[in-house]
Amino acid sequence: MHSHAQSRPLAGTVPAVVRAPRRSRSGTIGVGVVLIAAGLLFTTSAHTSHGTQLRSQRADLADLLESENARVKQQSQRVAALNDQVKAETAAAAQTDASIRELEQGSAGVEAEAGLLAVTGPGLTISLDDAPRDSSVPSQATPDDLVVHQQDVQAVVNALWAGGAEAMMLMDQRVISTSAVRCVGNTLILQGRVYSPPYVIRAIGNVDQLKAAVDASPQIDIYLQYVASLRLGWDVKSSKDLEFPAYQGSLSLTHAQVANPSTSKKES
Repeated sequence: MHSHAQSRPLAGTVPAVVRAPRRSRSGTIGVGVVLIAAGLLFTTSAHTSHGTQLRSQRADLADLLESENARVKQQSQRVAALNDQVKAETAAAAQTDASIRELEQGSAGVEAEAGLLAVTGPGLTISLDDAPRDSSVPSQATPDDLVVHQQDVQAVVNALWAGGAEAMMLMDQRVISTSAVRCVGNTLILQGRVYSPPYVIRAIGNVDQLKAAVDASPQIDIYLQYVASLRLGWDVKSSKDLEFPAYQGSLSLTHAQVANPSTSKKES
């Protein structure tokens, strides 16, 4: 049997006294403050959770987005129905009221430009998508390089408008000149609704002119370099007959910024 060294002092000897280092008054106060803060934190957490786990009360983000998306879609359908009702009642009132008839005739000329009429015609369909999950990438590439960004979608939208697009759809929504294209993380937000890639943009207009504008865009050219090297999604198809519904969103412009303040001052 092997013996172990004893950790206790031998009989008759006096163990050495190890003195704790003296704490300064400021250090003692600091420890007290930390303990008080921790106590307040625990008390607040217990009060907020009412004795339950806070983590369990947090709604899953995906479920929350899906729920809000459905709610906005339902509200949009309600707005569309009300718009149709207003148009029908306005048309009926115009039969007997000359002033309403005059206003209706005056607005008819701008409804198409504002996107308030359904449109059909030839055009382009362009799809952008993230790189495949199994995509082999260069070592210098980052996760941000493998996804579609807001500027990529905006570049396609701008190029199609520049190419003379008469009407445009982004995903399942009609967009107009004031529609905002915004991305949060890896999702697209358009008029209150959230979308995941692939992002599909359709435009009605002269197909050759639309293609030429897309090919001439420097921003799209940069995106195509990522398509070639990192396998991001890119697909362009021409169609003879696209059909878009009328725009049903708000026409109110809530934010605006002068593109070139110095030029505007000279012109005024």
